[in-house]
Amino acid sequence: MATDGLPFHHNVQGAGNGAFPAQMRAAVYRGPGIVRVEEVPVPAIGAGEVLVRIRACGVCGTDLKKITYGLVPPPRVFGHEMAGEIVAVGPNVEGWAVGDRVAVMHHVPCEECAYCRHGDYAQCALYKRTGTTAGFEPAGGGFAQYIRVMDWVVRRGMVRVPRHVSDEEAAFIEPVNTCLKGLNRANVERGDVVLIVGQGQIGLLFTALAVLRGAVVITSDPMEDRLRVSLELGAAAALRPGQDNVPAVVRSRTEGRGADVAIVCVPLQEAVEQAFESVRPGGKVLLFAHTRHNEPVVIDGASVCMLEKALIGSYSSDIRLQEEAARLIFHRDLNVRRLITHRFPLERIGDAISLAAHPTAGALKVMVLP
Repeated sequence: MATDGLPFHHNVQGAGNGAFPAQMRAAVYRGPGIVRVEEVPVPAIGAGEVLVRIRACGVCGTDLKKITYGLVPPPRVFGHEMAGEIVAVGPNVEGWAVGDRVAVMHHVPCEECAYCRHGDYAQCALYKRTGTTAGFEPAGGGFAQYIRVMDWVVRRGMVRVPRHVSDEEAAFIEPVNTCLKGLNRANVERGDVVLIVGQGQIGLLFTALAVLRGAVVITSDPMEDRLRVSLELGAAAALRPGQDNVPAVVRSRTEGRGADVAIVCVPLQEAVEQAFESVRPGGKVLLFAHTRHNEPVVIDGASVCMLEKALIGSYSSDIRLQEEAARLIFHRDLNVRRLITHRFPLERIGDAISLAAHPTAGALKVMVLP
């Protein structure tokens, strides 16, 4: 097995490989708030590995936090919502060939450890190892022209993309998977009333997926344009906190009970409070955006104990949901194209990061096209 972070020679003779350069452009994270487009070597691959030419990579909030707050040491190349084309295959690769279009996951569990046996894949030691890199310490690599895909990801973490599906659509497989996982952890079922707090790109994915599941969805966001999109996607009501009394409106629509589930898609204390006030006794509050350690959340303990409101979390993807995520996108049951509002070339990665971190009116999914 190849060892992450270590370079390998391009030992790919006889594999029918396409042409690719020795150097490429990559957006290299150099410290808190600093990302520079640099010329770096195309990563070498080893046995069981492939080289993928990235065609589209979505900008994700977790990468923004790492860049903004310096949560990991530099240098790294971020970006993990990615799709592209295989341009080289190493020895012993089975089932994949040069020219195959793929969506690539950066985390894959072992499916054998105690965590995996309980379905807690994001806690698996292998899952925590990033299996794709554009060089430096593996960190995804999608904000670069080429990535090395390590052997365990080649075996179980790539999805073949059909001709009628664009690279941009295919890049949504990973975030859609994470939202499906969140809905499953909250046991969202047909007929449930679900409040989704925050209607950025992830909140809107939750809205569309919950509607597909047959839930009655109420959304909350301070940005009017995002609320309009949530209604387009099937939300029954769209509320503005500060203008609307969200918990009161939710109760008025549920015979005074409150929502069955509230999903919090923004890491704000007031969002958590809004969610807890809005769910019924025995309901669930799912945190999806609180990904920084030492970021305390204050809740009413009696709501958990006496009212039996459950606080749960969901993080990253579930390998069991990969086919479902791909099917929803490939069959276009889920219209992810509606969420793409901005596209940037790699050379404008700074503008892409800035817009995603501080969205203006109308801005939803930001795509980088290396």
